[in-house]
Amino acid sequence: MSRKTPEPVQVIKQRRDTALEALATASPYMRYLGMRFDRRGDELTAILPYSDKLIGNPMLPALHGGVTAAFLESTGVISLAWARMWDDIESGALDPDALAADTLPRLPKTIDITIDYLRSGLPRDAYARAQIVRSGRRYASVRVDAWQDNRDRLYASATAHFVMPQSRDG
Repeated sequence: MSRKTPEPVQVIKQRRDTALEALATASPYMRYLGMRFDRRGDELTAILPYSDKLIGNPMLPALHGGVTAAFLESTGVISLAWARMWDDIESGALDPDALAADTLPRLPKTIDITIDYLRSGLPRDAYARAQIVRSGRRYASVRVDAWQDNRDRLYASATAHFVMPQSRDG
């Protein structure tokens, strides 16, 4: 019995990066905010690069609360979608080069989200990471933490619940 030759690591890395880029740029609002994702294996860190347009209170200055909420919610959505796509990406069943807006997997829909604003978001880059608490066929629960300079000093966190999408086929 012959074994299938493993794919070169560069091919796997390229497939992962292409799929993540397609997923992360599918939302016009995330593109407007400038959000991007750093991937280490299957772990994602969302990055919100600082821009003057993100300031809500110029007197402080502080990041707008709506921007913070959108950053946390988007991190949760993309993390859930990424976790769901992971096996297909790894097996090669999903061709990331063929991903377009109409062929991307459907994204989870928010049921509710609770944001804890722990301190003012400063005028600098922000980072967030989601922890999937529960993910089933129909429902998912996610915790997202956001920080700026020090991961131990969160400036916001969120707990969110999502309806998981059914396949496009049925």
